[in-house]
Amino acid sequence: MIFCVEDDSNIRELVVYTLETTGFKARGFEDGRSFLEALALETPELVLMDIMLPGEDGLSLLKKLKNSAKTREIPVIMVTAKGAEYDKVKGLDLGADDYVAKPFGMMELVSRIKAVLRRTSKSGQETQDIMKAGELELDTKKHEVTAAGEVVNLTLKEYELLKRLMKNPNIVMTRDCLLEDIWGYDFDGETRTVDVHVRTLRQKLGEKGDIIKTVRGVGYRIGGGNEG
Repeated sequence: MIFCVEDDSNIRELVVYTLETTGFKARGFEDGRSFLEALALETPELVLMDIMLPGEDGLSLLKKLKNSAKTREIPVIMVTAKGAEYDKVKGLDLGADDYVAKPFGMMELVSRIKAVLRRTSKSGQETQDIMKAGELELDTKKHEVTAAGEVVNLTLKEYELLKRLMKNPNIVMTRDCLLEDIWGYDFDGETRTVDVHVRTLRQKLGEKGDIIKTVRGVGYRIGGGNEG
């Protein structure tokens, strides 16, 4: 089931119709209140959320989803106005998996939804249950990270970022590669999203965060030399 939160009834009905004709089940909601009421009764596979909504806006709703243990792993695609870069960056920093800008084509939307669902389903198919790097330990089954035995509470994106780095020890992961792997898009100008998440990840890991090294002008790695 895919939930579409969109106040424009024409767009909402077209999205629901398109999704249903391409094999998905879908429900539409005109505002945050009706969406949250439905969410209390049913957990969707994915949420498509407009940022500009009457009452509580999409960014506020996204924050609620990602702050709740029950809903934080539901993938979310944000719908933004064309050229609204601040909204894109804010949504991605809050944990959105992707975004589409209005006006968008229905086939592009379906492709993005399928891509996000593929990525998020892969996360549960790890062959290695426990990953270790120094005093960091990541348990893919429990979805849990510990530093020197202490549990560290991470957002989904911070967790995915750390997991990607730990799966590739001593290998430099470029910002573009991390951006495409974790957020699912690869255009220029948004790589600072990766930097923001690395910064908050290091802060949450405390002194153990030093294991994440910056390779200037390239990206990041776990372990290796002492560049940053």
